[in-house]
Parts: sequence; structure tokens; C-alpha cells
Amino acid sequence: MLGFWPVRLPFQIPPTASRPFDIVGLGLNSIDLVAVVAEYPAANSKQRLQRFARLPGGQIATALSVCARLGWKARYIGSFGDDVFGQLSRESLASEGVDITASRTVSGATNQFAIVLVDARSGERTVLWDRHPSLTMSPADVPLEAVTSGRMLIVDCHETAAATEAARVARQAGVPTVIDIERVRPGISELLQHIDAIIAAESFPGEFTGYEDMGRALEALAREFGAPLVCVTLGAEGSLTRCLGREWRTPAFQVDCVDTTGAGDAFRGGFVAGCLRAPDGEVEDVLRYANAVAALNCRALGARGGLPTPEEVEQLLYAKF
Repeated sequence: MLGFWPVRLPFQIPPTASRPFDIVGLGLNSIDLVAVVAEYPAANSKQRLQRFARLPGGQIATALSVCARLGWKARYIGSFGDDVFGQLSRESLASEGVDITASRTVSGATNQFAIVLVDARSGERTVLWDRHPSLTMSPADVPLEAVTSGRMLIVDCHETAAATEAARVARQAGVPTVIDIERVRPGISELLQHIDAIIAAESFPGEFTGYEDMGRALEALAREFGAPLVCVTLGAEGSLTRCLGREWRTPAFQVDCVDTTGAGDAFRGGFVAGCLRAPDGEVEDVLRYANAVAALNCRALGARGGLPTPEEVEQLLYAKF
């Protein structure tokens, strides 16, 4: 439980006029080939697709699209292929108003893509992905001026060396850092030392710490890296958070789920947007906001199919109480 007094955001966000962007993100973009099936296929079976679509995705690209849809100025740092998928991915961000001038297009590389199988019964998905090695960013590829051009920075854990450099520079410039972390990779420990808000996938805390109890695993992460806020997303169970020595669970919102692809990415985008919306606000309110954004994103097919407007998020928050 949260306790008897509110917990405020444990980091200071620079004022609006101090930066040209509200949020900068460094990490993955993708094109998702989404296939909806009546039931998850068994080995050596055949079935007709219920629906197929080619849709934009990627952890950081989706989180930034969420922020832009919610009214915040967003900037993307990452790599695109020079193929059709790369063009589609660039256009998908630009159409949402996300600035891509700090990103790069890699000659001769295919853009990252994924095959996403969606079970029509539950909306749950399985992701099979591929990424051209030339898309990899090194620390030397990180445009440091762009990293500090926002009031907050979000990174993922795919390219840990580049993300570490970005997070280090951002923190030195007084910019709060957020990470979307899914799995243990080489360099993760160094990266997490530069993060203010660790938002992990369900499997990561136990995998990293060795603790089966989720609360104990979050406590260990917070203690080891000094992160003032550590959170784990739990799908339909909402999220569990530890902040400044306190722990509490934020329940999920119930919607008619079509596809859970991108729900976690939308949560991270909603978390950033919630912080920007109320820089001096309560952590509990920010997490409720993030859960609402994630739930609404599940209303349609694809990682960004259900991106909500600010009004839709407010309506869901109001309807809950």
C-alpha cells in the first residue's frame, strides 16, 4: 500500500522553456507484420489468418509516439534502414509529429521488422523479430546535443553502450532518465547506474536479481543502482512500484482488448507523459495515468493502433472513480 502520505516524483524535470523538446528517446523502431489467428497455432498445423496488417512499432518509437499524441514535443534518436520498411517507419514517426532529424538512415541495411502473432481470443501476442547488424549504434554515434535537447530522456536496453552514453550525458545535464528494460544483456549494470526511473518487463527483476518475490527483486534493484523509482509492468495485473522506500501496486484498467502488442511501450510513454503533465505530482497519479494509456492502446491492432488522445485518457481516469 502507498501509506498515509503521498509520494512525489523523486526527480526534478527542467522547466518547459529550458529545452526545445519535452522528451527525447534513443532506441528501437520497427515495422510489425501483424497476423491475427483464431487460436495460437500448434506445430505442423495450418489455419487461415483472420487479419493481416503492416504496422509501425518498436519500443522507443512507440513510447515517443504516445507522448506526441498526448501533446508533448518528442524527438527520436535511432537508426533506420534504407529500404521500404525504413521509409514506413520514418513516416510513421513524422506523421505523429515526432522529430527525426537526430536519427540516421543506414545505407544497405534493412530496417528492423517483426512478425507478430496475435491470438484473437485474448489479444495476447508472440513476437519474432530481426535486426540488421549495421543498424547498431555505438557511443560515438550518439548525438550528444540532441540527447540533452529534451526535458526527459528515455532509452531501451537493446544497445547498452549507446544508451549508457546517452543516459550519462543526460544526467550530467540535469535531465531525468527513464529506461524500458526487458532482459539482461552485457553492460546492463553500467547502464542502470545512470537511470532515475527503471521500468522493467515482468521477467527482468527476477532474472537479474535471482529473487522470485517481485517486491524483494525491486528492492534489490533500487538498492544496487540507487534508482529513486523502480517499476515492473504486469500486464492485466497492472504494475508494481518501489519509490523512496515505499511499495505499492497500481491496478490495470479494463478495456475491450484487441491486441496487447505495444502495451508495455505505451505504459512507458504514458509514464513520461504523466511526469511532464504534473512535474510536481504524485507518483501514484503518474502510474495510474500510465496504466490508463497502456490499456487504451490495446483497443486496436498493432503497437500503436489504439494510441489515445489526452481527452480519452482523462475520460478513463474519471470513469474509474
